[in-house]
Amino acid sequence: MVTEYPHYLTSLQESVRKYWDKKALNDVGGESYSFGEMAIRIEKLNLFMAAAGIKPKDDKVAICAHNCARWGMVFLAINTYGSVAVPILFDFTPDAVCNLVDHSESVGLFTTAAKWAKMKPETMPRLRFAVNIEKWDLLFAADDEVKSAYENMEAAYKAKHPKGFGPDDLHYATDNDDELAIINYTSGSTGNPKGVMLTRRNMSAMIDFCNRWMEIAPDHNMVSMLPMAHMYGLMIEFMYQVCNGCGIYWLGKAPTPASLLKAFAQYKPHLLVTVPLVMEKIFKSKIKPVVEKPAVKVICAIPGLRQIVFKKIRDGLYAAFGGNVRSFIMGGAPLNPEVEKWFRKIKFPYTVGYGMTEACPLLAYRPWEEYVQGSCGRAIDIAEIRIDSDDPEHVAGEIQARGQSICIGYFKNEEASSTLFTDDGWLRTGDLGTMDADGNVFIRGRSKSMILSANGQNIYPEEVEAVVNNQPNVVESVVVDRAGKLVALVYPDQANLPQNGEELADMAEAIRLGSNKQLPNYSQLTKVEFQKEPFQKTPKMSIKRFLYK
Repeated sequence: MVTEYPHYLTSLQESVRKYWDKKALNDVGGESYSFGEMAIRIEKLNLFMAAAGIKPKDDKVAICAHNCARWGMVFLAINTYGSVAVPILFDFTPDAVCNLVDHSESVGLFTTAAKWAKMKPETMPRLRFAVNIEKWDLLFAADDEVKSAYENMEAAYKAKHPKGFGPDDLHYATDNDDELAIINYTSGSTGNPKGVMLTRRNMSAMIDFCNRWMEIAPDHNMVSMLPMAHMYGLMIEFMYQVCNGCGIYWLGKAPTPASLLKAFAQYKPHLLVTVPLVMEKIFKSKIKPVVEKPAVKVICAIPGLRQIVFKKIRDGLYAAFGGNVRSFIMGGAPLNPEVEKWFRKIKFPYTVGYGMTEACPLLAYRPWEEYVQGSCGRAIDIAEIRIDSDDPEHVAGEIQARGQSICIGYFKNEEASSTLFTDDGWLRTGDLGTMDADGNVFIRGRSKSMILSANGQNIYPEEVEAVVNNQPNVVESVVVDRAGKLVALVYPDQANLPQNGEELADMAEAIRLGSNKQLPNYSQLTKVEFQKEPFQKTPKMSIKRFLYK
């Protein structure tokens, strides 16, 4: 296991100095900042926080805003200043945001004016300031000291740097490996929130791993789609990129397929980080209709011609993503087996990784050239993975991990922290899996979602759902246990949905029968129920199973 790596702020500092005039943080169709302009804004915000009495190391500062270049600058300002950043998902309700700002003991908040207008300052007694990142204006000041510090920020900057601020003025502290860097909340719960505590060592280890295992160069671009308040977006799409001189392009609000394709064509990203659901939709709309044509089936039966068809499909997918993507990394859920089978056939450069917020975020990964079908890679080299099973190759057990990127617990939640680790210090992931002789990890499901049949057979609903999702007219599904019977809740393809009740029932029955033909006896479906709305999901696009019974 790798235990030595450079501090990520050393990498950031070198990157900013070297690429001072190069575009760094960009809003698609909006603002654009060079590395130098980014560094200057960071310096100004650092001067403001110092004048306002914000303490490095101890004080927490929250960010709750949509993805944008200014979000990136704010995070780096908090991080380089030495305080603890608290990224909060913009989709959380105003009350939930207030609760998390208060729970995290944040003394500062960067948000939008519209969000702030719906919040209640009295519920956040420690808050000293709130800043609108859309216009850089002060929304709230607890006292005159804070107000004066913000109003005089530009003057303080000019006084400290009368000849301007340049590359040689950058000096980010790196003697802080074990200090808390981030508190990342996994939900907006108003009960007992779970704020994952990640250190600067965790960040350094993860960025160094990415540097060694994922191809990157300063002339690469990144089109960012994931929420920055989610660790995959924050670490893989942002921090890893900015520490290597890459340009990052944010789409802002939830992107439409049209806006995505336009951004891909314009900025030609080198890496795409997404969830299986997105790639499965692309398969159903772009690949499946082609390969199921009778004429194509005939051609694909001829070895020489088959490769020509596969190359044409592959080249079409490359072109749709801008033509420059080296690797497609998926995570958050297993990839549908049928989709994966076809991706392998056409030699599409995909890989499926595995991780969680508590691991900052990766635990398992392998480059697409080494990736084993059906797996989620092997333990990354800054961590170890074990399966809590007497026979890890054949009998699923909880996936457990330890290593350089693992969090130190949950903020102000001793109950959750006490159950997060085993007695010998391994992280309990709550996921079930197996591991082959080569160390490849195979996810079997969540330990909480596993269903025990009447005859003692373990049923992993994710595996049943993979079969259901392959049926015609199915977009996504959730399999639940009702009095010992398996029921599939299905969100159907709205374009093919009949209006007649009898025809709807026939479609549901066809899905059930089609699924049962491929399922073993112990996991046969007794019923299919249609859902009127898409399933509610977490930020990493996993279905919130607990909402469906």
